Amino acid sequence: SPAAPHVDTASLGRASWTFLHTLAASYPAAASSAHQASMAAFLHLFSWAYPCGVCAEDFRAELREHPPRVAGRAELERWMCERHNAVNRKLGKEEW
Repeated sequence: SPAAPHVDTASLGRASWTFLHTLAASYPAAASSAHQASMAAFLHLFSWAYPCGVCAEDFRAELREHPPRVAGRAELERWMCERHNAVNRKLGKEEW
């Protein structure tokens, strides 16, 4: 389903990527099993709660095809950039 009429998807996307990249940058360098489970669960739930239906469906597909790498900060940051670049390619935008 598309975004609700009042949702500015461009602004939402920029804010979401800022949040997700900041989250990855603040993730532990070597995450405990609890951190790993929590981050994987958060990303899954985020994909279901996202207020743009098409974007959420695309992110869920990315999660299925490329499961989050949550062992530590460097891995998660790289995974997040790869997902962001996948979206940018789809939208015809410059990659990171």
